[in-house]
Amino acid sequence: MPELPEVETIRSRLAPLVEGRTLRALEVLDAKWCEPLAPEALADALQGRQLQRLGRRGKYLIWEATDEVYLLMHLRMTGSVLYDPPPQTLYTRVRFTLDDGHELHFCDPRRFGTGELVLGQPALDEFLDARLGVEPLGEDFTAEHLYTVTRNRRAPIKALLLDQRRVAGVGNIYANEALFRAGIHPLRTAGALKRGQVAALRDALVASLSAGLNAGGASIDDFRHPDGVKGAFQNEFLVHDRAGEACPVCGRLVVKFVAAGRGTYACERCQVRPRRPRARRSSG
Repeated sequence: MPELPEVETIRSRLAPLVEGRTLRALEVLDAKWCEPLAPEALADALQGRQLQRLGRRGKYLIWEATDEVYLLMHLRMTGSVLYDPPPQTLYTRVRFTLDDGHELHFCDPRRFGTGELVLGQPALDEFLDARLGVEPLGEDFTAEHLYTVTRNRRAPIKALLLDQRRVAGVGNIYANEALFRAGIHPLRTAGALKRGQVAALRDALVASLSAGLNAGGASIDDFRHPDGVKGAFQNEFLVHDRAGEACPVCGRLVVKFVAAGRGTYACERCQVRPRRPRARRSSG
């Protein structure tokens, strides 16, 4: 959290408010946010430049300023970008002031979010290509592509979905929801999935992410829209955060366990748990 739908919701709602505006001031109140770059160096690189475009790649917000100067903002677990927040708003780590007098605050209770400066399109491409796989809502995210990505992978399928180098922007919530929609247990070995299962998973990922976008993202803890309003996708969860409740398909209780180091939710009737391989008997 926030994942692709939450970051895209922020981008789409902020873009009309910031694109074409000039960044009058940038105050980094927490130096950890832009380490190892000094706050003064980041401010010097961006202040006075026009914000030409607000983009997104995976979970990164990409602020494109004149002369191919880019600020890459990652919200991590608890970051939010608020537009003209009320006085005394808590956990402000960075303050942006635009030429029209409006302010943006990056608020982050746990201080995991980051801001990175990238200079030039080639450097931006290199940065993103080294960290991110295909966009799951883009034309390149086909069933065949996902099938190729899963081949010879011995990791559980949930771990693969959370690997940003394989699929960009998917996190814990949408992985849980997509695996349920596809009827695939999170612990199933990625490389063991058949073509039909992978095709179902591709469609389930697109459906889950699209539903999250349509609902304005999910607000379980800290995520907010730029105006401070919560998203609504948490009201549509099929299995995520529903341990002990009835599966919406078969009625069996949803269970919670750990997969890929994350709290994981599944219906183990609709998503059959893979059998453990039998231990070989000693020949001696």
